[in-house]
Amino acid sequence: MMLSFRGSKNVRELAMPWRFSLTQTYDPVENPTGLISFGMAENKPMRAEIAKYINEKVAFTQDSVSYRSSTPTAARLPAAAAVHLNNILKPHAPIDPAHIFVADSPTSLGSMLGYNLAEPEDGIVVSRPVYGRFELDYGVESGVIMVYADTTAEEAFSPACVEKYERALKECGKKIRAVLLVNPHNPVGRCYPVETLKAIARFCNKHHLHLISDEVYASCVFDSGDPNAVPFTSILSLDFTGLIDPDLVHVLYGFSKDFASGGLHLGFLVTQNEQLRQACKAILRLHGASQAAVTIGTAILEDQAFVSSFTAEARKRLASAYRLTTSVLDKEGINYVKGGNAGFFVYIDLSPYLPPGGAITPRNREFALAQKLVDAGVFLHPGEEHSRSIGWFRLVFSQEENTLKEGLNR
Repeated sequence: MMLSFRGSKNVRELAMPWRFSLTQTYDPVENPTGLISFGMAENKPMRAEIAKYINEKVAFTQDSVSYRSSTPTAARLPAAAAVHLNNILKPHAPIDPAHIFVADSPTSLGSMLGYNLAEPEDGIVVSRPVYGRFELDYGVESGVIMVYADTTAEEAFSPACVEKYERALKECGKKIRAVLLVNPHNPVGRCYPVETLKAIARFCNKHHLHLISDEVYASCVFDSGDPNAVPFTSILSLDFTGLIDPDLVHVLYGFSKDFASGGLHLGFLVTQNEQLRQACKAILRLHGASQAAVTIGTAILEDQAFVSSFTAEARKRLASAYRLTTSVLDKEGINYVKGGNAGFFVYIDLSPYLPPGGAITPRNREFALAQKLVDAGVFLHPGEEHSRSIGWFRLVFSQEENTLKEGLNR
């Protein structure tokens, strides 16, 4: 059967080697020789706690299995989300529940932003390295292209990064519609300094570009013990007066990371741009959150005492896992990006272990090393973060402690 151009292109995307993360099959009792995956960014140590809370505290009603909630019920989630986001993002101006748009995930919201802010083949600028799935999130339905500013991991956090953004804008040959930030950052695990956020905001305002700030790891900031680690600052905490048109700023947030519940599928877009909210509403029937997810999310966010205790415990466990991981890397002499204090990952340099070059392309050298690791029982995703240099891998440390130790030992 003949497919559309879009469909055929998506089939080719699926066929790309090493495109998707391998599934973890390791179990300390049932399958001790199974594969340990350091590729999937899940907050595994906290899943039991969130599942326990849902089982014990959430009561489903008729609204929970309806197409739509009743009007009073529907208003509860944006109101609770506003309270939560005001607590963790500390915005300069309090977030209005009316400015919160609910969908089934930040991933879907990325697709909706791509569809509503850009035309097919238009570009969104991101620094590198960066989470590789944005190509799919923003491009697979909308045809939007990720344009990579040619930064190193260090340069991406400096105010001077806008020079690389300017160059990408001029040289990419595409109509650029937006700049996309990930803050806290994926895969580097750092937070953006205030002056860098301001520089990027000025750049966007100068060129009338939308500024999308993906802040899904906002509560996953911990004490890493690194004196150079930068505290988290949301883009919404800046005073936009004289800096950027507020209608250009859009923040993404969701339950997948901070609440260890990627399978819940619940995300929020925070924007003052009413036209954008209406445009997203027009296609929401394709991306709407289930009423079951809305019921669960509302119960969690309305219980701020639970949110506080859950977040504190998550940060404690992430800090422990980070310190364990970096201590092993230091002992083995493996380089990684320093200054991390957020997220679930360390960005590590395995370039000394790549096979020799010669007739092998750089990409295939990474694939060969990834296969060698899989043969040893460990998965690290090759080439996923679009690093300027080859041999860098994102290592996800948010595992149960014994699994993490076994994986690092392998």
